[in-house]
Amino acid sequence: MLLGILSLQFGAAFAKDLFHLVSPTGMVWLRMATAAVVLGLVARPALRGRTRADWQVAIAFGVTLGVMNWSIYQSIARIPLGVAVTIEFVGPLTLAVVLSRRARDLLWVLLAGAGVLLLGLQPGEVTLAGVLFALLAAAAWAAYILLSARTGTRWPGLDGLAVASIVSALLLAPFALVGSGPDLLDPRVLALGAAVGLLSSVVPYSCELIALRTIKAAVFSVLMSLEPAAAALAAMLVLGEFLTGWQWLALVCVVVASVGATRSGQVIADPVPD
Repeated sequence: MLLGILSLQFGAAFAKDLFHLVSPTGMVWLRMATAAVVLGLVARPALRGRTRADWQVAIAFGVTLGVMNWSIYQSIARIPLGVAVTIEFVGPLTLAVVLSRRARDLLWVLLAGAGVLLLGLQPGEVTLAGVLFALLAAAAWAAYILLSARTGTRWPGLDGLAVASIVSALLLAPFALVGSGPDLLDPRVLALGAAVGLLSSVVPYSCELIALRTIKAAVFSVLMSLEPAAAALAAMLVLGEFLTGWQWLALVCVVVASVGATRSGQVIADPVPD
């Protein structure tokens, strides 16, 4: 989980720093195309004998991946990274509240929510379009958590993630070609896009898919409270966006909430085999 979170947010920071070379849509397509190629070669998913339900879950997962990544890149192109991820966290946080059935878990969610609100005080220009794109990413993130768990139960290993990444890359391809065109053929852009794809998709989604085979979706959602803190750290180191005192307090809130959720969360007794 920690490896996936850090890889995802540092990848997003590096991607934002490259928007002057290629459009956000072009960059997110390079990211998903890299994931599709790498995971396809590594997993070599077995496609024969799959049921209709298997394909429905994998395709829905792929569409969700595409929408989530496209919308958050559109958001961070318009507002600061830390603010965008803070707003995006509304999705998993809401899911955690809905799925939680214990008062103790709700307290951890509330503490994480307080930290998210403090982290959202980061200074910087905030536009309505940037906020709306982040909210769209939030809804897709909640759907991603549920669909990732279902994909892990129906597809062995990384097969489902590989198929979903291919679906996502195909979905975004027309928009990337129209929006970026010749920029996508620049060798430098291709190399940087591949690096972002490894950091932002291959590593984090593989880690999360494996993690969701052994922990409940509700606990997973609370652990994701580390995302805004990781985004703020990546923005500080890569983009030069430094934290205020209130934002350091926010980091303490989300870390404490994550540790509390980890200590109180229950591991599934019979995890799905790889």
